[in-house]
Parts: sequence; C-alpha cells; structure tokens
Amino acid sequence: MLQILGKTTSINVRKVLWTCAELALPFEQQDWGSGFRSTTVPEFLALNPNGMVPVIRDGEFVLWESNSIIRYLAGRYGDEAPNAAEALYPRDPVARARCDQWIDWQASELNRSWSYAFLALVRHSPAHQDRELIAQSAANWTRHVAMIERQLEKTGAFVTGQAFSLADIPIALSINRWLETPLRHAEFPAVAAYMQRLGEREAYRRYCRNGTP
Repeated sequence: MLQILGKTTSINVRKVLWTCAELALPFEQQDWGSGFRSTTVPEFLALNPNGMVPVIRDGEFVLWESNSIIRYLAGRYGDEAPNAAEALYPRDPVARARCDQWIDWQASELNRSWSYAFLALVRHSPAHQDRELIAQSAANWTRHVAMIERQLEKTGAFVTGQAFSLADIPIALSINRWLETPLRHAEFPAVAAYMQRLGEREAYRRYCRNGTP
C-alpha cells in the first residue's frame, strides 16, 4: 500500500492526501514533522535529504516534493480511479501544460509571496516581526490572490477551465491559507464562489477548508 510520510497539518502533505482522496487511492499515513517524528533522523534523511515532508513510498519507489508527488499519483493511478481521472491531469499536451502552469506558479510565485506574513502572523516567528515587511508581504500575497480572481472570472468555474483539475488542489490550499491568516482580506467574489463550489467535494472538505492554515 502507498505510504505517505508527513503530518496532516502540513499544507504540502494535504496536497497529497487530497489527491489520493480524489483518486480513491488507499494509503497508510505516518506522522512525521514538527510535533511528531523528527525529519532530521538518518532514517528519514535517507528518503529525503532535505528533511522535509511529504515523502511517499510506493513499493520500492520513493518520491519527495509535493507537486511532483501529486503529478505522479495522478499519472500512475488516474486510469484506475472511479469515473476515470482524465480531467484531473489531462493527457493532451496543451491541457496538461495549463494544469502544470498553475501548479508550478503556486510553488514558485504564490508561495514566495506569503512567506514573511505567514511566518509573522500564524507561526509568530520572532525573526519575522518587522511591521513594514509584514505589510509588504500581505499586499503581495493579496496581489497574487487577485491574479487567481481574474483567472476564475475568465473560466467561470475552476482554475484551468470548466472541469476540476490537479491544479485546483495546490491553488485551493493556498487560498485557504490566505483566508485563515489574520490579515485584511480584499473581497474577491470569484474566489469566494470557487471555494464554495469546491465545498461540494468530499476530498476538499476533508483536506482543505478544515481550519488549518
């Protein structure tokens, strides 16, 4: 059985858990990370030298980096899932590229925008308490959410179009983090409608809007 190493409160672990739920893929989860088993022990570092969660073990195959993991799972098990998961991670090169674009943007741009504000306001890091830098980070974070708002205005449904896709998993988790962080939130009607639309999915309710930023 697929093994997922990482604590449920981790946003990146929840990407993997949500993907498994969409694929109806059984798994065994082991809690690793702050508050649980240390990721700095040799046993874990042998799996991921970065000492970060999540890590998966699929038989003899070991993989780290959350976005790589969800792509692998959708590609490996999508055809076996109920109601075929073609839309989840399309085979068509153009449709797949659109999906990958938003997954990569979440990791490279959106994640960087929130770093300082999140560490200050949620993690209460003593090293991240400069008010000016907090304000700059919060404004940059909101600017990136505004980009999602404009994309959702175009599609009228999900990030890449009318169908739910793999890209919606990291994007929705990022929006949840923005909503759950105590800062001034601009009104984004398309984003609000999107999150409500996602609320119809059991996997979303279980692993995204659960009150854990």
